[in-house]
Amino acid sequence: MNALDLIDTWPVDNVAAAVIELDRDAARRTVRTRGDTTRPYRLASISKPITAWAVLVAVEEGLLSLDTAIGQPGCTLRHLLAHAGGYPFDGPQPIAAPGARRIYSNTGIEMAAEAVAAAADMPFGQYLTEAVFEPLGMASSSLRGSPAHSVWSTVDDCIRFMDETMQPRLVTEQTAHAATTPVFDELAGIVPGVGRYDHCSWGLGFEVKGDKHPHWMGHTNTPAAFGHFGGAGTLLWVDSGAVAGTTVGCVALTDRPFDEWAIEALRLWPQLSDAVLDEVRA
Repeated sequence: MNALDLIDTWPVDNVAAAVIELDRDAARRTVRTRGDTTRPYRLASISKPITAWAVLVAVEEGLLSLDTAIGQPGCTLRHLLAHAGGYPFDGPQPIAAPGARRIYSNTGIEMAAEAVAAAADMPFGQYLTEAVFEPLGMASSSLRGSPAHSVWSTVDDCIRFMDETMQPRLVTEQTAHAATTPVFDELAGIVPGVGRYDHCSWGLGFEVKGDKHPHWMGHTNTPAAFGHFGGAGTLLWVDSGAVAGTTVGCVALTDRPFDEWAIEALRLWPQLSDAVLDEVRA
């Protein structure tokens, strides 16, 4: 059995998945898929790193900076992208000081997107399309609501986005590194539906695995692995340290809400991730 065959056992109506292997020395790239990779799915919170990437394009264009003040006193764009702005899961009123706790926040991501829209003088959905979807060839992707959780996309387009995180073209290597490595790394917080952690690592829009346990990624994913999962039953991660010389990425999209099969998902998702890494090592 191939690793991706495991998705056939998942208790969902529809699922598609892919694995990318990038040999960093020879620049060889291979992709394996299973399921209908052209079917659109709601990404749910995988929307957050995609939105963050567009925000970082805006930063590099000089429309604003990561230190731009947004929201309550002391809060910056950097705080918002790192879930450190003090805003709740949903709602405009802050519940903590900036940088005090890792509070997973749709509001913070929405505020970041609104700041870009204001600076660019265009709706954020248009900016996202022009800054990310079109240049990466993500023709089947669209924003259909909140930039925190309402991007719709396909496995094929998610492959294109993972390629961008591995070999960035839209932002510099330095910006990509800043997005996918811990920011305000000392903060405690909660990954909704998974657990509370004294050390809740997060980048700019991307969750970083760090030392979180248990976790939705695999047991053999390294602390540097980054990505996101979504409440629509979706996951995406990239790991450059689990297999020597190779960056590995994995995406799986389903149409069954995470809350309906959370216990099973938190067993099956790590199983898939570990099987993928074992297969690449072999």
